[in-house]
Amino acid sequence: MVIPAAELQWRFSRASGPGGQGVNTTDSRVELVFDLKQSRVLGPFRRARLQDRLKTRLEGDCLRVVAAEERSQWQNRQLALGRLAALLREGLRPPPPQRRPTRPGRAAVQRRLEAKAQRSQLKRRRQGRPSFED
Repeated sequence: MVIPAAELQWRFSRASGPGGQGVNTTDSRVELVFDLKQSRVLGPFRRARLQDRLKTRLEGDCLRVVAAEERSQWQNRQLALGRLAALLREGLRPPPPQRRPTRPGRAAVQRRLEAKAQRSQLKRRRQGRPSFED
């Protein structure tokens, strides 16, 4: 799936942290916004799956990714694109197959009961009272 650049909204601002001489003049913090509802690349099935799987990350119908770790805007843009791609890949991945409920086998139940009885017997043997006739 390829998302056209026209469907991505970029916003730049000054990042906190180290920056050297250009710290107060360079807008190195990058905010990337992808609107799921307005996207023409996503079909209804993919859109619904993304909205369901990424519901905690969505603001309205928009997926917002922020990158401000690097000093340069270009590097932060690359980071933001990578994070958006990873989020979309994760959101579109099919869910894992449902676990089929199973019951323990007869031999496993028997082993558990025998171990339980053995442990009970051990505890009962430990409860023997010491004699004071020594």
